[in-house]
Amino acid sequence: MEKFLSFEDIIIDKNIKLCPRKKLGSGTFGDIYLGKNTETNKEFAIKCESVNKTNKQSLLKYESDVLRYLQNGIGIPELYSYISKDKYNFMLFELLGPSLEDLFDLCHQKFSLKTILQLGDQMLSRIEFLHSRYIIHRDIKPNNFLIGLSNKKNLIYICDFGLSKLYRDPKSGKHISYNSGKSPIGTARYSSIYSQLGIEQSRRDDLESLFYTLIYFNNGLLPWQGIKTKSKTQKNEMILEKKINTNYNELCKDLPYEFIAFIHYIKDLKFEDKPNYLYLKELLGKVFDKNNFNYDLIFDYSYLLDKKDIIQEGLNKNKQNEDIIKKNENENDIIDNENEIHKNINR
Repeated sequence: MEKFLSFEDIIIDKNIKLCPRKKLGSGTFGDIYLGKNTETNKEFAIKCESVNKTNKQSLLKYESDVLRYLQNGIGIPELYSYISKDKYNFMLFELLGPSLEDLFDLCHQKFSLKTILQLGDQMLSRIEFLHSRYIIHRDIKPNNFLIGLSNKKNLIYICDFGLSKLYRDPKSGKHISYNSGKSPIGTARYSSIYSQLGIEQSRRDDLESLFYTLIYFNNGLLPWQGIKTKSKTQKNEMILEKKINTNYNELCKDLPYEFIAFIHYIKDLKFEDKPNYLYLKELLGKVFDKNNFNYDLIFDYSYLLDKKDIIQEGLNKNKQNEDIIKKNENENDIIDNENEIHKNINR
């Protein structure tokens, strides 16, 4: 993303101001800044994309189309508008709080079992909603789940749809075809084994990434973190090898059996299978009940948020690019899918 040369506020449309000094974070294809309506003083997030003259397709426009298509879902950021001006494209959307990665750091990289279960329940609901709209996310990770602000601080949002894709034609109902030899898409640390093997992603892959995320929240790190190599390709190959050779019993050794059942169920899913989200939620619910937890939406970070005036730009460490697989052919994969998304948001 091309950085703004000036730190002065930029008027990108009538009454819409972008604040370059207040960077909130980075997404798949652009940086995110604080924006404000100069008449109402309402604040929002603005994702920016510099226009690439060699590629007339706007990846940010694609993401805004996906977000528009998903509007009114619980935990889906509200989309305000999409603006093109000069050499930039802008997507204006709901201002949210810190990411789960930021909050995990705030809690010294350890979440309690109760917090993991409450987060997992909401994260499953967000993924289930996407899948109900025939969308797979393809980059499930802690940085792409954020909490809301004020009275929505207990609500988990799913964000960053730049790599999302339709897995089924909404009109014909036809599922995408199984393919191999694909370029891996997503973040290597959390991506599924199938994805890293170059197999076309489907619903099962989002769920495998969710499992790795929950394990990360419990263990503080995953066995394939911290691998040092000379090249990105070699690193991704070593991450894949470590994932394949990791024993799930060992990975879940400090967790109840239901977590092993969780991943075994996901790994048994075939390419076109519809996951039983209720079963996965019930597995988490059993652990909740066994421990006599109270589903009160109080998380490990809740009291810290009450103590401190924490806003996203203060917490964000811009770590979401760690272990990201270079997309290469993936942009074409996304662009090929844009027309189908665009047709369906206008239905």
